[in-house]
Amino acid sequence: MTVTLGTTDPTVQLRLDDGWFTVCGLGRLTPGRGVAALLPDGRQAAVFRDRADRLFAIDNRDPFGGAAVLSRGLTGTHRGRPFVASPLLRQRFDLATGRCLDDGTVRVTAYAVRTVAAGPAGAVVPEQAILD
Repeated sequence: MTVTLGTTDPTVQLRLDDGWFTVCGLGRLTPGRGVAALLPDGRQAAVFRDRADRLFAIDNRDPFGGAAVLSRGLTGTHRGRPFVASPLLRQRFDLATGRCLDDGTVRVTAYAVRTVAAGPAGAVVPEQAILD
C-alpha cells in the first residue's frame, strides 16, 4: 500500500475474476496511447484511453507473435470500432471485445474498465500496477 497526499485523480480499475483491480490514476493514461499493467497473477493487460476519453483494456500478449506488446501498438478506428494494431505483424484487435479484426478465429481477453473517484487527501490506495 502507498499513501497518496492531496490526490484528486480518479483511479482506473480492471475487472478480474476475483474483483476490481486498481491499475493507476486516470492522469497517467495519455489519450491515444496504451500502457502495460502487471496483473496479480503475473499476466499483463494493455490499458488504453482513447481520444474520446473512453477506457479499454485487453490482454497485452500478441497471440500471433507471443510477445507482450499490444500496449505499444497504434490505435485507430475501423467502421466506428476502436482497435489497436500490434507493433509486430500489425494485426488489429478490437479494444472493446478483444476480437482480431484480421482473423475472426483469434481473440484476446477484454477486461471491463471503470474509474473510481479519488478518496480524500491522505487516503490509502493500492500500489500502482503500471509498468513504466
